[in-house]
Amino acid sequence: MKSVTGRQRRLETGVAAALLLGLAPAVAAQDQAPALCLTILHNNDAESQLLDAGSGLQAYGGAAEFVSVVRRERADALEIGCGDLAAPDVPRAVVMLSSGDNFLAGPEFAVSLEKGPPYYDSMVVDAIGYDALAIGNHEFDFGPEVLAAFIERTGDVPFLSANLDLADEPELQALASAGRIRSSVVIERDGHRVGVIGATTPQLPYISSPREVRVHEVAPAVGIEIDRLRADGVDMIILISHLQSASEDIELLQQVEGVDVAIAGGGDELLANHDTRLIAEDEREVFGPYPILAEDAAGRHVPVVTTAGSFKYLGRLEVLFDQAGEVMAVTGDPVRVVRQGAADAVAANPEVLEQVTKPVEAALQELAGRTIGTTEVALDGRRESVRTRETNLGDLIADSLLAEVARSGAEFGVGAADVALQNGGGIRNDSVLETGELTALDTFDVLPFANFVTVVEGVGPDQFKTIMENAVSMVEDGGGRFAQIAGFELVYDPSRPALAVDEGGRVVRPGQRVVRITLDDGTPIVAEGAVVDGAPDVAVATVDFLARGGDQYPFGTGEFTPLGVSYQQALSRYITEDLGGTISADRYPEGGSGRITTAE
Repeated sequence: MKSVTGRQRRLETGVAAALLLGLAPAVAAQDQAPALCLTILHNNDAESQLLDAGSGLQAYGGAAEFVSVVRRERADALEIGCGDLAAPDVPRAVVMLSSGDNFLAGPEFAVSLEKGPPYYDSMVVDAIGYDALAIGNHEFDFGPEVLAAFIERTGDVPFLSANLDLADEPELQALASAGRIRSSVVIERDGHRVGVIGATTPQLPYISSPREVRVHEVAPAVGIEIDRLRADGVDMIILISHLQSASEDIELLQQVEGVDVAIAGGGDELLANHDTRLIAEDEREVFGPYPILAEDAAGRHVPVVTTAGSFKYLGRLEVLFDQAGEVMAVTGDPVRVVRQGAADAVAANPEVLEQVTKPVEAALQELAGRTIGTTEVALDGRRESVRTRETNLGDLIADSLLAEVARSGAEFGVGAADVALQNGGGIRNDSVLETGELTALDTFDVLPFANFVTVVEGVGPDQFKTIMENAVSMVEDGGGRFAQIAGFELVYDPSRPALAVDEGGRVVRPGQRVVRITLDDGTPIVAEGAVVDGAPDVAVATVDFLARGGDQYPFGTGEFTPLGVSYQQALSRYITEDLGGTISADRYPEGGSGRITTAE
């Protein structure tokens, strides 16, 4: 923990950020006396990273260590929060908030699902002692029922989102009726009422599986809650949102008036100041200062904060409010969570260590000890690779979808598929699998979601071109919809106009990027950017997430057939049964086999 003097800064850094954004410096309400020093502890995108911060970062993070840091910082804030910004007699209070993605598909959550509620992540939420949590997109990855079970068995903390309509999902609606899911909540602190509003990304239907949950526009929904809270006498308002980036929060604030502090989630950005103590690997990843100052619709300056996820950091923002509920000054930093090897390392919380860390670790060790094959070539699953170009791991996964349909399709009344598509966003290991043994744990790391191998039959050539236009429409942004493929070759031109669709999934601008599609048997589907006369329909092997319109894939409202086999199971079976346990460099060369190329 830093010294008191090292922690105390007024608005200099925040003002610098405001000037960087082209805004005027914030003006403190000097005519009002300080009324409350509120320390806001926060995190986002914990994403079931329960044991440590991940490969290469095992000395950091960990849920048990994070709980220890939260408890230390909570006690510290009540004693010396705001430091010399506030006189000793100014009341001090603390809230603990999450900005969403409180769990994530992966081997850790697979262990939770096998155990059943309360999930291990639920137990961690209880140990942290949140006052409110925003609902992120990954909370819906296993559908509404799993989210409902997560909330039901997680203490009595409210989960917040002002722009979700749950009326057509009975289990979630029941939780809303019981007050467990709300648009906002009022937290009482030392005679003051602090309103907290939640919001969820409008991209939810395209990047997760919310089923019948309807998503409304964020700004109007947040504005309604601000007005309602103000009418109820609440004059301190915090927004906790999962809009996929801090930039989205900055844009949102320009449309509303009355938010005092915004805590963003979903972007995994790291905000830090010049003397913030960071994890060494993160020192080049700083997105901006902590906090950033944004301007709202009335021209007020609002501090915006967020943290890098995976329990690596605890955000700590100290806000001095005046008697009218206006922000007078802010100071703070993200606090890194160190497990070992440094002076600021913390001991694991013993209860979380015994109840969560050890059983999850034991289960993962069992998966890691279950060898399913070997690879003679390094397999590239890095995020920046699988979302922008063909990789050999992407080829392997797409081939496994084709193989699974050939193996299991007849049981479900479908024939072999002609082609296969796997969105890069569904490949999650974000690493290179080096040569050597592959384990069951590796396959869960690579393909963690509850996605099932699915067949869409009778896809016409025009529709298939549109589908592939969608696949390459966001390649320059690293969008998760970029497809790893099997059964055909694709040539596209990223300099040409991209397909554009509206929020309802309707094409508003046809894409012109797809130059050529040729099936593996030599049959042309697209040539010179146009669908070939007489081109055949194709049967597509994919995952149900895409067949249902995830990542805005335009499969339409036609029928599709899930095979009851997860894409992780398909990959494991392909390696063991179809490849005989060996992934060869000849079959899966580094860089891929030329299935996807760009036009010269």
